[in-house]
Amino acid sequence: MGKRDDLIAQYADDLKNKCGMNADMDLLTKVTIGCGPAIYDADASTVAATQESELDTVKNNFLIKKLGLADGPELMEAINKVIEVYGKSERNKYRAVVYYMLTKHFGKESVYG
Repeated sequence: MGKRDDLIAQYADDLKNKCGMNADMDLLTKVTIGCGPAIYDADASTVAATQESELDTVKNNFLIKKLGLADGPELMEAINKVIEVYGKSERNKYRAVVYYMLTKHFGKESVYG
């Protein structure tokens, strides 16, 4: 197994143990691949949930550009809900896990079809 496979296994573990959901491994793999090289960078691989600019980046670059959603208050509400499910006190909120949960939340799995 390569480094990416190890990370995907770690993300699946986070989803199960920290978020209480069983991962669709095929979708999780596609979301992880979609994150590109960011998953290997210690800073870029996580979402700084306390930084407004970081949450705006998730909203603009992922929800609007990648998933094709229209901008509106429900986008930030969904991000905050996902952060809450992950656990506000959880130090490492992996970008791939956050993106996976947002993809599921909005029923946009087809984007990764």
